[in-house]
This record gives sequence, structure tokens and C-alpha cells, in this order.
Amino acid sequence: MARVAGKVALVTGGARGLGAEAVRLLVAEGAKVLVTDILDEDGEALVAELGESAVYLHHDVTDIEQWSAAVTMAEETFGGLDVLVNNAGIADFGSLSDFTYERWDRIIAINLSSVFYGMKAALPLLKASTKNPSIINISSTAGLQGYPDLAGYVASKWGVRGMSKTAAIELGPDNIRVNSIHPGMIETPMTEGLAGEQKHVAMHRAGKPFEIGYLVVYLVSDESTFCTGAEFIADGGELAGLPTS
Repeated sequence: MARVAGKVALVTGGARGLGAEAVRLLVAEGAKVLVTDILDEDGEALVAELGESAVYLHHDVTDIEQWSAAVTMAEETFGGLDVLVNNAGIADFGSLSDFTYERWDRIIAINLSSVFYGMKAALPLLKASTKNPSIINISSTAGLQGYPDLAGYVASKWGVRGMSKTAAIELGPDNIRVNSIHPGMIETPMTEGLAGEQKHVAMHRAGKPFEIGYLVVYLVSDESTFCTGAEFIADGGELAGLPTS
């Protein structure tokens, strides 16, 4: 039996990488998915691969009006919305002294403000859902500890973590679950050339997108109906401590 059969999901940043793999697995498990991104060629190719269970929409997650259009499209195409996966995000390296105000504003807008915009836009349809609605916000191990030269990224991912907990408390009476996922280094186009040997990680390797995708499926499914306000870490043991070999 498909684990998320009959559910409708909206996945931002869904055209490639971690988001695309989450979309593939959700469709494989029975969901209908609105894929949104600004990478139109990749997004169109993905939905062509998946058939009628997925549609694509060009969507700048920092634009409030485009959020309204995305939620409306989910309702008009699939009849409602049961799941929001806030996955869109960027990384931007730079020391505190070198990081410009413009770069700071950009990463906060994409990684953090968009999560607020998305939850606010999706809330009416999620409240109307009778299918154990769920919000999944993709944070990072950078939402649990600091990293040098990543002040904007770290700040945004800590913000996603905290906002998810607040939303979980507020939306619990509406039976809407809100959780954050905290991946470690995952092999995606965004991290190309950064993975290295990962000797500081217990499993001595970077993760694969499907290893996060299956965690998304779990949090969408009715297998996780008592999970809310929680942090789900998938980091190969990075935060467990330094390995000795």
C-alpha cells in the first residue's frame, strides 16, 4: 500500500537535488505533487518523467504574491493541499567582515523568510485538510551548530528550526504537524566539490538525496502522526562527535 496515497504536496526547490528526489519518492508512494522552483528546464524535465502525478510552476519563494499563486494552483490542479515542504535554499560563503548587506538580505529572504511566507500562504488549505496535514521545513546541521564563513546560512537555518517549533505549538490544535529536517553534507548540485572525504563524520561519507527523501516521505505519511515540533537529523553521525579512525 502506498504510504502517502491521496495526499497533495507542494515542494519548493523541487527541480533538482534533494528536492527532486523527495518529489520522486512522494509520487512513487502515491502523492500528487506541485513542484516549484526557478530552474524551469530541470523542473519541466522532472514532471515529464513523473507523469500526471506532478506539475511544475515557476516560483520565486521570496515573492509573496507568487506564493498565493502556488497555493491556488495546487488547489485548482489537485483539489487541495495536505503537505508543504519548504526545501528551497541557497548557501553563500563569506567571513563576517566580507559578507555584504545585500548578500545577507538575499540569503535570509530565500532560506528563512520564504518559509514564513509559505506556511502563511498554505495555512487555509492545510487547516481544511482531513489527511493529517504536515509541514516539513528543511533546515541543516547548520541549524544546530555554527560553521565558519557561513554566518548568513547558519542564521537562516537556526531560524527555520525555531520557527518550526513555534508553528508546531500554534498549529497543533488544528492537527497540523510541523517538523524540521537537518541534513548533513548531501551530494547535490549545491554542494558539488564540497563533500571531500568527510573523515569528521562517523560514516565517513556524504549522504545521498534519497536518504533525505525517505525522511520526507515518513513525515508526510500517517506513520508519523505523533511527531511535531521535532528535529530529524540525517548527518551520518556528524553531530555525534569526532570519530577516532
